[in-house]
Amino acid sequence: MMLFRTQLKQPQSLLKQPQSLLKQPQSLLKRPPAHWVRHLSNAASLTPVPGLDLSHERLRRAVFYVPCSDERKILKSHTSRADCIMFDLEDGVSFNRKSHARSLVLQALADSPCRERGVRINALASGLGLDDLATIVQSSRLDVVMVPKVESAKDVWDVVRVIEEAKKEVRVIAGIETAKGVVNVREIAEAHPLVDALLFAAEDYCADTCITRTPSRKELYYARAVVATTAHAFKLQAIDMVTMDFRNPRVLEEESQEGAEMGFTGKQVIHPSQVDIVQDCFAPPREAVDRAIRIVSGYRTNSEAGKGAFDLDGKAIDMPVVKWAYRVLRRAELAGINVSLSK
Repeated sequence: MMLFRTQLKQPQSLLKQPQSLLKQPQSLLKRPPAHWVRHLSNAASLTPVPGLDLSHERLRRAVFYVPCSDERKILKSHTSRADCIMFDLEDGVSFNRKSHARSLVLQALADSPCRERGVRINALASGLGLDDLATIVQSSRLDVVMVPKVESAKDVWDVVRVIEEAKKEVRVIAGIETAKGVVNVREIAEAHPLVDALLFAAEDYCADTCITRTPSRKELYYARAVVATTAHAFKLQAIDMVTMDFRNPRVLEEESQEGAEMGFTGKQVIHPSQVDIVQDCFAPPREAVDRAIRIVSGYRTNSEAGKGAFDLDGKAIDMPVVKWAYRVLRRAELAGINVSLSK
């Protein structure tokens, strides 16, 4: 009886918020929350262990920004090994070149041979973002749109509405670049199933919060950790900040390794020389792959024998460790690393 009473109370709370619901894309009114839909859509895929879904895994280690106002750089991007080429209409383009960049973006998308092709539009608050979006959704080769300075679920809904009106299935990367974005990161992450990743932008965040940048990066730890943790909570990718000192490979490698250790799955890149270092740092190291192979092999052997936790090199291996191993092997496989279990 108590359960029945609780259920009766729920519609009353919903009736108090009709206006906010009306602002959402119509598709949201028919769908459960984003993370639930994403889980259900993958339910038919084979999973190596109960509760582990690897079907959403996608390789996006280096997100390489290419200014869309520079035809020479657009052409040069065709030879890039970056997992994601992001044609830039925002920070990489001066204000007096915005229209020119927009005029080139459709051809840039059409000609790019890269694995994943995306566009960073201007911020919605700039008054340019939705016009950028209306242009790029005309392309049949647009895979992902990066929306900078997202501060609420409404920002996501405004973008999704344009995508759905164009009848496209384009992934959305939400840029977390302000204090308000960090505070509202959970509602942004679960705003819509098309949200595919959260991205942290340090320079805009520092400008918004009056933070002083230091070589240690300790002042950015909280915001980066919040973005990475929230992304994983909702089965999204987490893209780390740009290394502005692009001529210093030591700093880039250090920052990339740190980001990978914090749980980021990739990093923004602004110069071709950064791509290989970033992609190497965000691929599983060989020693981790070898250990994961041994863990998965041990898990299979012990599972067939009806055993749960088992011993490997004097350390207990239980289900969380097994899940970690499967995730490592999946990312390694996507990166082209040999993950044969024949060892």
